[in-house]
Amino acid sequence: MDTALPKQGNIKVTRDDWLAVARDTLVTEGMGEVKILPLANRLGVARSSFYWYFDSHAELVQALLTEWEARNTKCIIDKCALPAMSISEAVCHFFECFIDPMLFDQGLDFAIREWSRRDTEVRAKIDAADAQRIAAMTKMFERHGFDPSNADARARILYFMQLGYHALEIKEPMETRLARVRGYLIGFTDEVPSDDVVAAFCALARRFKVA
Repeated sequence: MDTALPKQGNIKVTRDDWLAVARDTLVTEGMGEVKILPLANRLGVARSSFYWYFDSHAELVQALLTEWEARNTKCIIDKCALPAMSISEAVCHFFECFIDPMLFDQGLDFAIREWSRRDTEVRAKIDAADAQRIAAMTKMFERHGFDPSNADARARILYFMQLGYHALEIKEPMETRLARVRGYLIGFTDEVPSDDVVAAFCALARRFKVA
């Protein structure tokens, strides 16, 4: 069920419903439109329903930030920490964050970055998240024999490329993108990946129909 749609009859909305409609509004319209009454209207409930779950608008905002941190930053840290036989396989684990729609929420990430331009506290959270993600990626490279300086540089190149790829809203056929996987891995790692690593990643990407 789409929790952003109005509820019917006597069905009561949940805290997760409020968070879902607030998240959708943040992504599609910006933080300025995340207001209690419009959210209640979208859910088809009275404004008073909001206060069953949140003491204030500020608490809802904090819940959105907590959810973003728990989802987007955690998935990168977890994927970068996975065991891998090679740095190419490790980088493919990182890429998994961006092909599985249940992992990294790209729309939410960029909506919060846009919000941070007008809110210094949110800007600080973005900076902290970027630092944590890059640190996890740097450790990933270090585990595969890269010295700290080289690992840091490669982590930044990889991370900023990935964010920029989506920020530019590049559209290309899945097979065109997957045809570049081997070259990307060579460029990011200076290692020629095995056929098995490339094949396994491409199979996973096709499963999720990455475009």
